[in-house]
Amino acid sequence: MRKWMTILALSAAMTAAFTMVGHHGFAQSAPAGDPNAAPNPYREDAGWAKLMKGRKWGAVSAVDIDRDGRSVWVFDRCETADDCSWTANLNPIQKFDATGKLVASFGRGMFNYPHGIYVDAQNNLWVSDGRAKNNGKGHTVMKFSPDGRLLLTMGTPGVPGNDATHFNAPSDILLAPDGSIFIADGHGGETNARMVKFDKDGKFLKSWGKKGTGPGDFDAPHGLAMDSTGRLFVADRGNSRIQIFDQEGKFLVEWRQFGRPSGIHITKDDIIYVADSNSSEKINPPFKQGIRVGSVKDGKVTAYIPWAETNTLEGVAVDAAGNVYGGFTNTLNFRRFVKK
Repeated sequence: MRKWMTILALSAAMTAAFTMVGHHGFAQSAPAGDPNAAPNPYREDAGWAKLMKGRKWGAVSAVDIDRDGRSVWVFDRCETADDCSWTANLNPIQKFDATGKLVASFGRGMFNYPHGIYVDAQNNLWVSDGRAKNNGKGHTVMKFSPDGRLLLTMGTPGVPGNDATHFNAPSDILLAPDGSIFIADGHGGETNARMVKFDKDGKFLKSWGKKGTGPGDFDAPHGLAMDSTGRLFVADRGNSRIQIFDQEGKFLVEWRQFGRPSGIHITKDDIIYVADSNSSEKINPPFKQGIRVGSVKDGKVTAYIPWAETNTLEGVAVDAAGNVYGGFTNTLNFRRFVKK
């Protein structure tokens, strides 16, 4: 009798353990050891990107890779930390080829607070403008052709809200393989804290989430990525975690082992790169800032690019050759990292 009771208890424990594991992902918390101890196989390729003569970087919160796998799109804030409304002369959307040469730029006079960028399967650019300035701009997601033609505006320019036709500080955009549009709507504080889903034509389908700390709640949903199985990864920065959902908004699992995430990039072979711009001795210790690398198949951190400057490394993207690109906000810069 005792033998059967032991077997039943072990079976129940195993069932409970597997119940806690999300589809293709473990419900991992912060690692017991040093979360900053993974090796760094990269070095900075200083000065790779060549800006237009006389131009300086603004804060770069968003980076993505062109569909050619080699060129890089950068969204910056017009030589400032947080404001493009002051100038009609600087293009915040810039494209660099594989050698770092500037080959395209556009968007002058169209944005207040550049934030998120996503390159879709047709090489169209989706970008978010996260703040209003009493100038009829902001709180929008805009779609551009690769040559800079405005194709679509989502949201009501200059007007915040929390319904099907308004955003409040939209942070990032992602398109699923079927064309469905996902928008991370919110940037902390008194802004929104939700995910919004539209169909491929921009018709509102659903939203989920509210400000909080529980499963499916958000505090600054800051970045988005999708793995090869179609799981949606949300950088829930204010809660120091990545939340993973199916495409209908069902919560699957949360990960905390990648630090306090601002940006996420997942490659075709399911390697995940996470930019941590906020961790410190007071916020999310013992994590330090930088880019952590791992696999979405097991959630293990295998590499770490440390960065000592404070509150800065937000955007992250990786090209087909494995070069890593970082967008820096408070320190107004953009950098490339290559294998040592």
